[in-house]
Amino acid sequence: MQKLLFLTDLHICAPGERIIGLDPSARTAAALYAAVSTHPDAEALILLGDLTHNGLPEEYAELGRILEAIPIPIIPMLGNHDRREAFWAAFPDAPRSTEGFVQHALDIGAHRIITLDSLDGPPYADDHHAGRLCPKRMAFLKDALQDHDGPALVCVHHPPFDTGIRGMDAIKLADGDAFLDCLSDHGRTHLICGHIHKTISGSSRCVPWSVFKSPCHQGVIDFESPNAHLSTDEPGAYGLVLLHGDGVTVHTEDVGLTGVRVFDGYGSDD
Repeated sequence: MQKLLFLTDLHICAPGERIIGLDPSARTAAALYAAVSTHPDAEALILLGDLTHNGLPEEYAELGRILEAIPIPIIPMLGNHDRREAFWAAFPDAPRSTEGFVQHALDIGAHRIITLDSLDGPPYADDHHAGRLCPKRMAFLKDALQDHDGPALVCVHHPPFDTGIRGMDAIKLADGDAFLDCLSDHGRTHLICGHIHKTISGSSRCVPWSVFKSPCHQGVIDFESPNAHLSTDEPGAYGLVLLHGDGVTVHTEDVGLTGVRVFDGYGSDD
Protein backbone atom coordinates (compact mmCIF):
# COMPACT_ATOMS: atom_id res chain seq x y z
CA MET A 1 0.00 0.00 0.00
CA GLN A 2 1.06 3.56 -0.68
CA LYS A 3 0.24 6.46 1.62
CA LEU A 4 -1.03 9.99 1.09
CA LEU A 5 -1.17 12.59 3.86
CA PHE A 6 -3.79 15.36 3.95
CA LEU A 7 -4.23 18.65 5.74
CA THR A 8 -7.11 21.00 5.04
CA ASP A 9 -8.24 24.43 6.20
CA LEU A 10 -4.94 25.56 7.67
CA HIS A 11 -6.11 29.21 7.75
CA ILE A 12 -2.59 30.50 8.28
CA CYS A 13 -2.53 34.11 9.49
CA ALA A 14 0.24 36.66 9.80
CA PRO A 15 2.54 35.79 12.74
CA GLY A 16 0.91 36.61 16.05
CA GLU A 17 -2.68 36.66 14.79
CA ARG A 18 -5.25 34.23 16.21
CA ILE A 19 -8.55 32.62 15.23
CA ILE A 20 -10.94 32.14 18.17
CA GLY A 21 -7.83 32.45 20.35
CA LEU A 22 -5.93 29.70 18.48
CA ASP A 23 -2.59 30.03 16.70
CA PRO A 24 -3.02 28.50 13.22
CA SER A 25 0.75 28.33 12.64
CA ALA A 26 1.44 26.37 15.83
CA ARG A 27 -1.45 24.01 15.28
CA THR A 28 -0.53 23.38 11.65
CA ALA A 29 3.10 22.75 12.61
CA ALA A 30 1.96 20.27 15.26
CA ALA A 31 -0.22 18.38 12.77
CA LEU A 32 2.54 18.35 10.17
CA TYR A 33 5.07 17.02 12.66
CA ALA A 34 2.70 14.29 13.81
CA ALA A 35 1.80 13.30 10.24
CA VAL A 36 5.23 13.28 8.64
CA SER A 37 7.18 11.87 11.59
CA THR A 38 4.67 9.01 11.86
CA HIS A 39 4.44 8.41 8.11
CA PRO A 40 7.76 9.49 6.58
CA ASP A 41 7.18 7.01 3.75
CA ALA A 42 4.12 8.90 2.43
CA GLU A 43 4.16 9.56 -1.30
CA ALA A 44 2.91 13.14 -0.91
CA LEU A 45 1.23 15.66 1.35
CA ILE A 46 -1.92 17.17 -0.15
CA LEU A 47 -3.12 20.52 1.24
CA LEU A 48 -6.86 20.69 0.53
CA GLY A 49 -7.31 24.47 0.44
CA ASP A 50 -7.94 27.44 2.69
CA LEU A 51 -4.18 27.54 3.08
CA THR A 52 -4.47 31.06 4.49
CA HIS A 53 -7.18 33.01 6.27
CA ASN A 54 -7.24 36.15 4.12
CA GLY A 55 -5.16 35.30 1.05
CA LEU A 56 -2.52 37.91 1.94
CA PRO A 57 1.14 37.78 0.83
CA GLU A 58 2.40 37.78 4.43
CA GLU A 59 0.19 34.78 5.21
CA TYR A 60 1.58 32.79 2.28
CA ALA A 61 5.09 33.75 3.41
CA GLU A 62 4.28 32.34 6.86
CA LEU A 63 2.94 29.16 5.25
CA GLY A 64 6.15 28.81 3.25
CA ARG A 65 8.17 29.07 6.45
CA ILE A 66 6.13 26.30 8.07
CA LEU A 67 6.41 24.01 5.04
CA GLU A 68 10.08 24.50 4.23
CA ALA A 69 11.26 21.51 6.30
CA ILE A 70 8.75 19.03 4.84
CA PRO A 71 10.79 16.22 3.22
CA ILE A 72 8.03 14.78 1.02
CA PRO A 73 6.36 16.26 -2.10
CA ILE A 74 3.63 18.82 -1.36
CA ILE A 75 0.58 19.27 -3.58
CA PRO A 76 -1.29 22.48 -2.63
CA MET A 77 -4.89 23.34 -3.46
CA LEU A 78 -6.98 26.48 -3.05
CA GLY A 79 -10.17 27.19 -1.11
CA ASN A 80 -12.45 30.18 -0.68
CA HIS A 81 -10.12 31.95 1.79
CA ASP A 82 -7.21 31.85 -0.67
CA ARG A 83 -6.30 34.27 -3.46
CA ARG A 84 -4.80 32.74 -6.57
CA GLU A 85 -2.49 35.63 -7.50
CA ALA A 86 -0.92 35.91 -4.03
CA PHE A 87 -0.52 32.13 -3.93
CA TRP A 88 1.33 32.03 -7.26
CA ALA A 89 3.61 34.87 -6.17
CA ALA A 90 4.63 32.85 -3.09
CA PHE A 91 4.66 29.37 -4.69
CA PRO A 92 5.54 29.85 -8.38
CA ASP A 93 6.69 26.23 -8.78
CA ALA A 94 3.48 24.62 -7.50
CA PRO A 95 1.66 22.37 -9.99
CA ARG A 96 -0.74 24.29 -12.23
CA SER A 97 -2.96 23.60 -15.22
CA THR A 98 -2.31 25.24 -18.58
CA GLU A 99 -5.07 27.78 -17.77
CA GLY A 100 -3.32 28.87 -14.57
CA PHE A 101 -5.50 27.01 -12.07
CA VAL A 102 -4.00 25.22 -9.08
CA GLN A 103 -4.82 21.75 -10.42
CA HIS A 104 -2.78 18.60 -10.84
CA ALA A 105 -3.08 14.96 -11.89
CA LEU A 106 -0.54 12.25 -11.21
CA ASP A 107 -0.45 8.48 -11.01
CA ILE A 108 0.65 6.63 -7.89
CA GLY A 109 0.61 2.92 -8.52
CA ALA A 110 -2.74 2.03 -10.07
CA HIS A 111 -4.41 5.19 -8.74
CA ARG A 112 -4.82 8.53 -10.45
CA ILE A 113 -4.74 11.43 -7.99
CA ILE A 114 -6.61 14.53 -9.22
CA THR A 115 -6.55 17.81 -7.28
CA LEU A 116 -8.93 20.61 -8.31
CA ASP A 117 -9.12 24.37 -7.82
CA SER A 118 -12.63 25.37 -6.63
CA LEU A 119 -11.84 29.00 -5.71
CA ASP A 120 -14.51 31.20 -7.33
CA GLY A 121 -12.73 34.26 -8.77
CA PRO A 122 -11.34 36.64 -9.66
CA PRO A 123 -13.13 38.89 -9.01
CA TYR A 124 -13.33 38.01 -5.32
CA ALA A 125 -15.91 39.05 -2.75
CA ASP A 126 -15.11 38.82 0.96
CA ASP A 127 -18.61 37.56 1.76
CA HIS A 128 -18.66 34.91 -0.99
CA HIS A 129 -17.45 31.51 0.17
CA ALA A 130 -19.14 29.03 -2.19
CA GLY A 131 -16.99 27.12 -4.67
CA ARG A 132 -17.07 26.78 -8.42
CA LEU A 133 -15.57 24.61 -11.15
CA CYS A 134 -15.77 26.55 -14.40
CA PRO A 135 -15.99 24.72 -17.77
CA LYS A 136 -12.19 24.77 -18.13
CA ARG A 137 -11.69 23.17 -14.73
CA MET A 138 -14.38 20.59 -15.41
CA ALA A 139 -12.71 19.78 -18.73
CA PHE A 140 -9.45 19.21 -16.86
CA LEU A 141 -11.24 16.73 -14.59
CA LYS A 142 -12.93 14.91 -17.45
CA ASP A 143 -9.68 14.62 -19.39
CA ALA A 144 -7.86 13.29 -16.33
CA LEU A 145 -10.55 10.65 -15.77
CA GLN A 146 -11.09 9.73 -19.41
CA ASP A 147 -7.67 8.27 -20.13
CA HIS A 148 -7.39 6.31 -16.87
CA ASP A 149 -8.99 2.91 -16.40
CA GLY A 150 -7.99 2.39 -12.78
CA PRO A 151 -9.28 3.87 -9.52
CA ALA A 152 -9.15 7.64 -9.06
CA LEU A 153 -8.89 9.77 -5.93
CA VAL A 154 -10.45 13.17 -6.66
CA CYS A 155 -9.77 16.07 -4.28
CA VAL A 156 -11.66 19.37 -4.14
CA HIS A 157 -11.98 21.88 -1.33
CA HIS A 158 -15.73 22.49 -1.54
CA PRO A 159 -18.05 19.51 -1.04
CA PRO A 160 -20.58 19.11 -3.88
CA PHE A 161 -23.12 17.44 -1.56
CA ASP A 162 -25.29 18.43 1.40
CA THR A 163 -24.19 17.43 4.89
CA GLY A 164 -27.19 18.72 6.86
CA ILE A 165 -25.07 21.52 8.36
CA ARG A 166 -27.18 24.41 7.10
CA GLY A 167 -24.58 27.17 7.13
CA MET A 168 -21.99 25.13 5.25
CA ASP A 169 -24.44 23.58 2.79
CA ALA A 170 -25.26 27.13 1.66
CA ILE A 171 -21.63 27.63 0.53
CA LYS A 172 -20.86 24.27 -1.02
CA LEU A 173 -19.68 23.68 -4.59
CA ALA A 174 -21.95 25.21 -7.22
CA ASP A 175 -23.25 22.76 -9.86
CA GLY A 176 -22.35 19.91 -7.55
CA ASP A 177 -24.81 17.56 -9.25
CA ALA A 178 -22.96 17.77 -12.56
CA PHE A 179 -19.66 17.23 -10.80
CA LEU A 180 -20.95 14.14 -8.96
CA ASP A 181 -22.48 12.79 -12.18
CA CYS A 182 -19.04 13.04 -13.81
CA LEU A 183 -17.47 11.01 -11.02
CA SER A 184 -20.31 8.51 -10.97
CA ASP A 185 -20.08 7.97 -14.74
CA HIS A 186 -16.39 7.15 -14.43
CA GLY A 187 -16.82 4.80 -11.48
CA ARG A 188 -14.08 3.65 -9.12
CA THR A 189 -13.65 7.14 -7.70
CA HIS A 190 -13.32 8.32 -4.11
CA LEU A 191 -13.87 12.00 -3.36
CA ILE A 192 -11.90 13.90 -0.69
CA CYS A 193 -13.04 17.36 0.53
CA GLY A 194 -12.36 19.95 3.20
CA HIS A 195 -14.18 23.25 3.91
CA ILE A 196 -16.48 22.05 6.70
CA HIS A 197 -13.85 21.62 9.46
CA LYS A 198 -15.45 18.33 10.52
CA THR A 199 -14.74 14.63 9.95
CA ILE A 200 -17.63 13.33 7.84
CA SER A 201 -18.11 10.45 5.41
CA GLY A 202 -20.88 9.30 3.12
CA SER A 203 -21.82 8.73 -0.51
CA SER A 204 -23.71 10.66 -3.18
CA ARG A 205 -24.78 9.28 -6.56
CA CYS A 206 -22.88 6.11 -5.61
CA VAL A 207 -19.68 8.15 -5.16
CA PRO A 208 -18.08 7.56 -1.74
CA TRP A 209 -16.61 10.64 -0.10
CA SER A 210 -14.63 11.69 2.95
CA VAL A 211 -14.25 15.11 4.58
CA PHE A 212 -11.31 15.95 6.83
CA LYS A 213 -11.30 18.49 9.63
CA SER A 214 -8.82 21.31 10.18
CA PRO A 215 -5.63 21.33 12.23
CA CYS A 216 -6.89 24.63 13.68
CA HIS A 217 -10.50 25.53 14.58
CA GLN A 218 -13.30 23.01 14.03
CA GLY A 219 -16.82 23.40 12.73
CA VAL A 220 -20.05 22.81 14.62
CA ILE A 221 -22.75 20.33 13.67
CA ASP A 222 -25.73 22.68 13.64
CA PHE A 223 -28.70 21.80 11.45
CA GLU A 224 -30.57 25.07 12.14
CA SER A 225 -28.22 28.05 12.11
CA PRO A 226 -27.44 29.72 8.75
CA ASN A 227 -24.10 30.93 10.16
CA ALA A 228 -21.24 29.32 8.22
CA HIS A 229 -18.59 30.64 10.63
CA LEU A 230 -19.52 28.70 13.78
CA SER A 231 -16.26 27.36 15.23
CA THR A 232 -15.02 25.53 18.28
CA ASP A 233 -11.72 24.61 19.90
CA GLU A 234 -11.37 20.86 19.44
CA PRO A 235 -8.25 18.82 18.62
CA GLY A 236 -6.93 19.31 15.11
CA ALA A 237 -6.28 16.42 12.76
CA TYR A 238 -4.57 15.19 9.64
CA GLY A 239 -5.86 12.68 7.11
CA LEU A 240 -4.17 9.51 5.92
CA VAL A 241 -5.27 7.65 2.79
CA LEU A 242 -3.93 4.19 2.00
CA LEU A 243 -3.96 3.26 -1.69
CA HIS A 244 -4.35 -0.42 -2.45
CA GLY A 245 -5.24 -2.50 -5.44
CA ASP A 246 -9.01 -2.55 -4.99
CA GLY A 247 -9.60 0.91 -3.54
CA VAL A 248 -8.63 3.17 -0.66
CA THR A 249 -8.74 3.19 3.12
CA VAL A 250 -9.27 6.57 4.78
CA HIS A 251 -8.05 7.40 8.28
CA THR A 252 -8.15 10.60 10.31
CA GLU A 253 -5.83 11.18 13.26
CA ASP A 254 -6.42 13.80 15.95
CA VAL A 255 -3.43 15.83 17.07
CA GLY A 256 -2.89 17.42 20.47
CA LEU A 257 -0.53 20.26 21.22
CA THR A 258 1.31 18.47 24.03
CA GLY A 259 5.00 18.36 23.24
CA VAL A 260 4.91 20.62 20.20
CA ARG A 261 8.38 20.75 18.63
CA VAL A 262 10.13 23.28 16.48
CA PHE A 263 9.84 22.32 12.83
CA ASP A 264 13.45 21.71 11.79
CA GLY A 265 13.36 18.31 10.14
CA TYR A 266 12.66 14.73 11.11
CA GLY A 267 16.02 13.12 11.64
CA SER A 268 16.26 13.62 15.40
CA ASP A 269 14.13 13.27 18.52
CA ASP A 270 16.00 16.07 20.28
